[in-house]
Amino acid sequence: ACVGLAVNGASVFILGVHNHDHDHDHDHDREHEHEHEHDGHAEGRDHDHNLRAAYFHVLADALTSFTAIFALLAGRYFDAVWLDPVMGIVGSLLVARWSIGLLRDTSGVLLDRQAGEGARRRVRESIEGADSATVTDLHLWSIGPNIYNLNMTVVSQDPKPPSYYRSLLPADSGIVHSTVEVRSR
Repeated sequence: ACVGLAVNGASVFILGVHNHDHDHDHDHDREHEHEHEHDGHAEGRDHDHNLRAAYFHVLADALTSFTAIFALLAGRYFDAVWLDPVMGIVGSLLVARWSIGLLRDTSGVLLDRQAGEGARRRVRESIEGADSATVTDLHLWSIGPNIYNLNMTVVSQDPKPPSYYRSLLPADSGIVHSTVEVRSR
């Protein structure tokens, strides 16, 4: 249990300070004012479900080792042999709690969960408030924790390039990938 605690403690530290950072920037200009863009992906364990799952796994292992050591010492020195199964139950409850949260977050990404109404309204208002543009089709869905993919169609009397409408998006929207189609009225 002591060796397990040391190894898993070191793993928790390594995974906790790891920054998952890679850029995936490119633009594709298409005919008829249709543009597709990727921004740099977000960083850190909160933005990578695999890294987050690995972090929670080794953290749970470290806590299980710690509770096992505690229970064994309490059993030996205070005759509290009942503490070993209690610590097993406590450890399983912690793992279940973390697992449910991770399953909820990852299932939203896997099932293309639509962003909340407030986020979609902010995007629509940022585009429609700029000029005579109207957003006729808007899809904003989760592709990770607080990061989104956007597909939208903008119709305007005086159409501007897709990059113009993209520049109007709220900076803190979490949109890392967008496809903007512009049509004339």
